[in-house]
Amino acid sequence: MESIEHDATQPNILVVDDDDVLRTRLTRAFVERGFAASGAANCEEAMRAARHDPPEMAVVDLKMPGCSGLDLVTSLRELDPETKVVVLTGYGSIASAIDAIRAGATHYLAKPADADEILAAFEKGEGLAGSHDNAKYEPPSLARTEWEHIHRVLADCSGNISEAARRLRIHRRSLQRKLKKFAPPQ
Repeated sequence: MESIEHDATQPNILVVDDDDVLRTRLTRAFVERGFAASGAANCEEAMRAARHDPPEMAVVDLKMPGCSGLDLVTSLRELDPETKVVVLTGYGSIASAIDAIRAGATHYLAKPADADEILAAFEKGEGLAGSHDNAKYEPPSLARTEWEHIHRVLADCSGNISEAARRLRIHRRSLQRKLKKFAPPQ
């Protein structure tokens, strides 16, 4: 767990991601922008750091070894309901975004996301509090939903195309053709 001592005037942000390079890069970028930033590689480290110094903001990876990012969002919010959380994921889907928001996340972003995008998501999320009823919902296209589902199953299979094809009940070559396509527009 990387930690940087800070004074009380600096906003405190916790970056939780099992990817060492991404976690270190984001932590450094937040420090350069005037935040007190610390990093954790898993849920246990994150909760230890949060109990010691509750963060005002947290950036949490959705999929990590051990507990999931959604479990961590819930735990952080139980520890301090004022903590704002942005969830990051490499395999975004409408369903996981809804789950993250229900767990208490402020916003949800697909990787790769840089520090400026994450800070904008925190600001955007603050403006959305209580305004979900007025937001116009645009359902994703069928092609987009299929693409997200295929990538979620592939991620669950650790990238094993044969196993993903079995779970999706399609031929391996058909799956390979679908994977070559770019993501359809939202």
